[in-house]
Formats: sequence, structure tokens, C-alpha cells
Amino acid sequence: MPSKLDQLKAMTTVVADTGDMDAIRRFKATDATTNPSLILKAARMPNYAHLLDETILWGKSHNQLTSEITDRLALKFGFELSKIVPGRVSTEVDADLSFDPEGTVTKAGQIITEYEKLGLNHKRILIKIAATWEGIRAAEILQREGVDCNMTLVFSLTQAAACADAGAFLISPFVGRILDWYSKAEGKTYTAETDPGVLSVRQIYNYYKAHAIETVIMGASFRNKGEIEALAGCDRLTISPQLLEELANDMGNLPRRLDPKAATAQAPAKFALDEKTFRYMLNEDAMATEKLAEGIRAFAKDLRGLRELVSKRLLEAA
Repeated sequence: MPSKLDQLKAMTTVVADTGDMDAIRRFKATDATTNPSLILKAARMPNYAHLLDETILWGKSHNQLTSEITDRLALKFGFELSKIVPGRVSTEVDADLSFDPEGTVTKAGQIITEYEKLGLNHKRILIKIAATWEGIRAAEILQREGVDCNMTLVFSLTQAAACADAGAFLISPFVGRILDWYSKAEGKTYTAETDPGVLSVRQIYNYYKAHAIETVIMGASFRNKGEIEALAGCDRLTISPQLLEELANDMGNLPRRLDPKAATAQAPAKFALDEKTFRYMLNEDAMATEKLAEGIRAFAKDLRGLRELVSKRLLEAA
């Protein structure tokens, strides 16, 4: 029998949730995703020191600011990832633009332009944006312009429905972070079948499929193999190297758990959201409100950490 990873790949597109290119090669992921946390971790690995060194030299020779060099580093990682995966590479807009739709659109345009200068077509790129109301509005503009977006930090059906209304190409519901919140708030231990993060993605999946919504669902932020197995059949799943390894070494049977044919009977009714309704419904969901804010703060912190690393290396190279 093939491994659970191979069985999963037969029903779900597997995305590597890492900046470690060696791991992506090993597990033959279709897509790759980056964020400030992953790039900061990868930039400190000896295997990728050359990318940081090359970017620092580029910045010095072109008299660039630290922020511009940091942007270039993210693009360099994304470009190298695009050589490994046959599909898409997600690149994140700065977290400090999460409430700035105009700034997000401008930044996304800069990312696309710089990638194309490197030789990477924009059709291979997903612009990653936090699923705030402002971020969703930015995605709506970008999608109309032909720029596909990955809406990250999705914790609720409210966010997912608004992203779909905006025509977002893809959403990333964060399974493990939802579990973290409920485990702490309720002091319970959950199985894969009762896991609040798994149940949230299943609800979104049923809603999308029942209402013929084309936005892709990519489950993310997994804490254990059981969560992944419980979402087998989801459009896409982005998985860390550690969990990819566990799946690759497991030769057990992996049944499909999500199927569009079974979605209609379990789906919530279709609803539309204006800004007031979105903000009220999100506010009513304490978990989603807290985890969205926490996620933006964490990405912003790691972006600052990445800029500090670049600044330090610039001083060393002076």
C-alpha cells in the first residue's frame, strides 16, 4: 500500500509549509508558501546563507534601504522555491499593511513587478494577505486586475464567506491555531473528529461546495497528523516537513473525509456581508477575533526580526 502522503496527494494538492527548499524537494510538494516567520527561520539556516549574502551585496551595491533589502530577500526565497515546485508560490504582503487596502494593493503590485523582473510570471504567484475587512477589499481589487490572492489567517466562516464574495483565489484556514485557542479556553483534549479547527474547515468546505464557490480552500497550521487525515480530500493542505515525514512513513489506509458530493446536506445557508455585518459577526466570535489579531502581530514581529537580521548583516558587511 502507498504511504498516507501518497494517498493524500491523490485527492488533495499538497503544499509545503516551509522555506526549507531541501524539504520541499524531498516531499515533492506541488506548491510552496512563505511568510515572514518561515523566511526568518530559513534565512538563519546554513544551507541558505548564500541567499542572504547575495541579497546583502545587492542592497549595498544598489544603495537600498533595509526594508527594500528585506523585500528582496523574500522575493529571492520565493523565486528559488518556484524552481522546485511546479505550481504556485505564495508571498506575503507586509503584516503592517493588514488594515491598509491601498497600501496592500500598491505593495502587491511591487511584488508582482519585481518577480517578473526575475523572470517569474505573475500566474505562478499568490499574493498573501491577512483576511481583515481591509485585506479582503484589497484582494477584491487585485483579483479584478488578474492578480490571484491567498487570504491568510482565516479563522471563521464569516471571513471565508467575505473572501468568497470578493472573488479571492484561495483561503488559508488555520486549523491548529483554532485548536490552540479552544484547548486553552476550555481546558479540553480533542480527537481529530472533535477538533474545533478541523470542524471549522469542514464547515467552510461544505459552504463553498454547496454554493458552487470556486475559491480554493487550503487548510494550514496543523498540530498533528490526525488533523490532516481528518481533512483528506480538502482542495489543498499546507503541511510542515515534520508532518509530511510522518505521513510519508505511515503505510496505513487513508480514507477521503471531504467530498463535494456530500457537502450540500451539511452546508450553512448562503449569506452576504457588508462591512457592518462582517465586523459584528467577527466580533461575536472571540476565537477568530483574538487569533486574527494575534496572527497579524506575530507576522509583524517576525518581519521586524527579519529586518533586524538584514540590518545587522549590512553593518557587518560595511
